[in-house]
Amino acid sequence: MVDRITAATTEDDISAVAARTGRADAAPVVTEPYAEWVLSGDFPGGRPAWQAAGARFVADVTPYEQRKLWLLNGGHSLLAYAGGGLGHETVERAVTDPRCRRWLEQWWDEASRHLPLPAAKIAAYRAALVERWSNPRIRHRLAQIAADGSLKLPVRILPVLRAERAAGRMPAGAVRAVAAWIAHLRGAGPPVKDAAADDVRGAANGSPAEASRRVLELLDAGLAGDEALLAELTGALGWHSPH
Repeated sequence: MVDRITAATTEDDISAVAARTGRADAAPVVTEPYAEWVLSGDFPGGRPAWQAAGARFVADVTPYEQRKLWLLNGGHSLLAYAGGGLGHETVERAVTDPRCRRWLEQWWDEASRHLPLPAAKIAAYRAALVERWSNPRIRHRLAQIAADGSLKLPVRILPVLRAERAAGRMPAGAVRAVAAWIAHLRGAGPPVKDAAADDVRGAANGSPAEASRRVLELLDAGLAGDEALLAELTGALGWHSPH
C-alpha cells in the first residue's frame, strides 16, 4: 500500500520547475512531503532494506488498504462532489470550508467503525489527512478526483454504506457522498467525466426519488430495495441538486 498524493501536472508546475532549475521539463511530478509504504510478505529470495527508507512491514496489509480507500479516497470523493457542488475547485479549498469539513468528519466517523486498526492510529491518520489536504501548494483539483465515480464509489463508499446498514444505522456521511455524486451527474460542480457517463447520467434524470432509486440500482441492486435508505438519499439529493 502506497499513500502519497500526486496532483495532475499543470502549466504553472512546469513554469515553476523551469524557474527554479533552469531546465525545461514537460512532465514534472509535484507531490506532497508525506509518504507511506506498507508492505507484507516473506520474500524468501531476500529483499532490499526498504525499511531503512521508511517502509513498514506488517502481517496483513488489508486494513491499511481499507484505511486509504475509505478515509483518503472516500473522503476525496465526498469533497469532490459535495465541495465541487459548492463551487470549490481544489481539495484545499473544500476541506477548509466548515460545511465540507463537517460532512467529512461524519463520513470518517462511519468508516472508522469498520477499520480493524487501533482507534489512536485511525485518529492520527485522520489528523494527518486534514493537514495534508490543507496544503495550498498541492493544487489537487476536484474535477480530477470527480472523474469515474461509477468505478470509484463502489470501492470507496459502498462497503461502509452496506456495513452501516447491516448494523442498523443510517450512515448520513455515506448517503451524502452518493447524493452529491448524483447531483454531480445532474449538473452540479465540474463537468461529468465517467467511463459509463451515458448510463449514469441517464439514471440520474427525473425527480430526486426516481434518480435515487435508479442510481442505487446501478450501484447495488440490493441497496435499491432499502426504502429507508432511499428516503434518506432522496432528501440529501434535494439539498445538493443544482437549483
